[in-house]
Amino acid sequence: MSSAPPPYTPGGTPPPYDPRTQWRIYREQQKAAWRAQRDAWKAQQKAMKAGYAGAYAPRVPSIVGPIILIVVGIVGLLLYSGRLTPAAFWSWYGRWWPLLLIGAGLALLAEWALDLRRATPVRRSAGFVGILIVLAILGFAASAWHQWGPMRAEWGDNNDNFFNMLGLPQRDFDQPVQSIPAPPKAIVNIENPRGDISVSGGDGPNIDVQAHAIAFATSDEAAKKIFDSEAANVTVSGNTILVKSEGNSSGRVNLTITVPKSAQVTVDSGRGDVILANLGAGATITSRHGDVRLSAIDGSVQAHFSSDRGDFSAHQLNGDLTADGKFNDITCSEIKGKVTLNGEMFGDVHLENIASPIHLHTSITELDIEALPGDMTLDSDNLRVTQVKGQVRVTTRAKDVSLNQIAGDTYVRNSRGQISIEPAGVFNIEARNGKGDVEITLPPNASATVDGRTQNGDIVTDFPLTITGDTSKTVSGRIGAGKAKITLSADIGDLRISKGTESNLVPPLPPPPPPPNAPHLKAPNGAQQQPVTQ
Repeated sequence: MSSAPPPYTPGGTPPPYDPRTQWRIYREQQKAAWRAQRDAWKAQQKAMKAGYAGAYAPRVPSIVGPIILIVVGIVGLLLYSGRLTPAAFWSWYGRWWPLLLIGAGLALLAEWALDLRRATPVRRSAGFVGILIVLAILGFAASAWHQWGPMRAEWGDNNDNFFNMLGLPQRDFDQPVQSIPAPPKAIVNIENPRGDISVSGGDGPNIDVQAHAIAFATSDEAAKKIFDSEAANVTVSGNTILVKSEGNSSGRVNLTITVPKSAQVTVDSGRGDVILANLGAGATITSRHGDVRLSAIDGSVQAHFSSDRGDFSAHQLNGDLTADGKFNDITCSEIKGKVTLNGEMFGDVHLENIASPIHLHTSITELDIEALPGDMTLDSDNLRVTQVKGQVRVTTRAKDVSLNQIAGDTYVRNSRGQISIEPAGVFNIEARNGKGDVEITLPPNASATVDGRTQNGDIVTDFPLTITGDTSKTVSGRIGAGKAKITLSADIGDLRISKGTESNLVPPLPPPPPPPNAPHLKAPNGAQQQPVTQ
């Protein structure tokens, strides 16, 4: 039996090298390390069961991410279908986007409270954080833009008064009035990059130009340089007269111009409002930033909004009116010529007393009216027309359409919304709707052949017509002599055919005024009849 080697003592002789002994010592060390690792793993498992190892808890998806995707999808669908306009959405989102973060925070708090009740700790997925960051950035951008809009109006963005907001004092200067004899049938071109333009027709033969200059400067010398650079100059070439201001970013010029009524006027405005009145040969206007107001003009008028949207109004025009571009509110009345409106309209459109055809075209609505003795209003949700003489054609989507006292054939096509039509007599009607009800109100003396169908809705009629079908229903038959043709359809919605009253009919036109020198039929209060003099 072998004995263990004597222990090594300092200063003594070292024990001889034994490979087997060294291997046994190494193996014992490995076993000890493995046992320590096993014990640590067991302790970790016990800690997880006790709820102290949240960092190693299983991952559970959060409900916030799917909810955000659903909301974004619903908004996109509303925008695509036309039920929600981009301008209205971004205006709302720019103001209320913090509600998105509040809602996400409340949902996370609810999940946290729910997780406290779990026996086993869990970790919530945070993959939606990137989406929230993107939506927050979009909210900041929308908020900044829509806050900048009112600030632009307050600061005078149309007039470019930005430098005044930096604290520079405003200095004013009136140029001497320039009076130029106007050639026959003069053509007056006006160019002003910064400032308002007001043009009116006068009885005199001259063109008078008044320029009120504004500068934002710290000294009179600096203001004079601005006044000189933006001064309005008048140049005559043949029968063409050019009134032009070069403009200056540190100021503006308001022009008040009087021209002969026979002059033809062309206006090119950069930043500022345009007012034209009492002109006799028409006008052409190009506006980039500002409102345009027209009144009492003979001849054709063309208005172009080339950049930023502004308000547009036109009253008492005796010629054709054409306007295109991006608009806010549009108001037109007492126009004898044809009215053509083409572009994007972000505000309300109101027309009344238009004697000639009307054509309106936007990305959502196309409208043709033969003549409008009554009025029409178009906004983001509704199209209402009252008292029309002649045919009406409407193609739109996601609007409620109401047409009353229509003395002509009517055609309406809508994708979503309500359609309501009241003809003022015996006229053809075709109304097709995607999702929404279709209702027509016929006068008591109606004479029509009816053909209507709905795939998923009811049919109600006040006239003796035949209704067939269950899920998909049809209505057909003849009312009176069956002169007019009425075609109705709704993919999802009800059809209603109602009987109106005599008040639905267009009232007769008043008698024409008596000719000159014609006596009254009866003098008031028993007085003697007197001839009418002009």
